[in-house]
Amino acid sequence: MAFEEDETVVMHDEHSEYDGEVGTVTRVMETMFGDATYTVQFDEGQEQGVPEDALEAAPDEEVSSTESDDEEDVAEADDESDN
Repeated sequence: MAFEEDETVVMHDEHSEYDGEVGTVTRVMETMFGDATYTVQFDEGQEQGVPEDALEAAPDEEVSSTESDDEEDVAEADDESDN
C-alpha cells in the first residue's frame, strides 16, 4: 500500500527508536529503482528513508482519538466561558 503526504501511519522497525509509534508522512521520495521511501514526522522527531514495508496505516481510533480530544478541549473552554 502506497502512502501519501499527511497520511497517519504506524512505524514497524525494531531498529528504530520510533518502532510502534504513530506519525505523519511528510515526504514521499522515489528511489532510482522506482520504490517509494518516506519521511515520517513523530512527536519526538522524524525518520527519513523509511521503506513502505516498515509502515502501516494507523487505525482510525488512533487518528480520531486525537481529534476528539481537541473537540473536548474546545467544549470545556466554551463551558468555562459561560460561567
